[in-house]
Amino acid sequence: MQITYLLKDLSKVADKILSITPKKTLLFYGPMGSGKTTLIKELAKRIGVTDVMSSPTFSIVNEYQLDQDKLFHFDCYRIASDEEAFDFGIEEYLDSGHWNLIEWPEKIKNILPEETTSLNIIINNNGSRTLTINN
Repeated sequence: MQITYLLKDLSKVADKILSITPKKTLLFYGPMGSGKTTLIKELAKRIGVTDVMSSPTFSIVNEYQLDQDKLFHFDCYRIASDEEAFDFGIEEYLDSGHWNLIEWPEKIKNILPEETTSLNIIINNNGSRTLTINN
């Protein structure tokens, strides 16, 4: 499925994503500045995160408590090897049954579980974004 949107449409896009994917591990692909973190923040809000979110660029993962669940937001941009991901316990997060929203998943492609939804964002010439969703 493809959706072309502007920033003002983000809440509708997030609702659409959540309505069509039964999976709790979402993989966000796209170039730097494509809006991965912005989309993740909107999805997290829709899922129930009430905390102010920040990009986990330096911490690699940020954890957010939901009413009866958790959400983990990963930024894997700086990960150089599978071993580095195992060192911070990524398999425990991925096997937890909680929400895992992962930016730059291509950096850990050998570790990713099979049950995921891929979201690929491209920037259009007019400033809009096109999101391709693969369940």
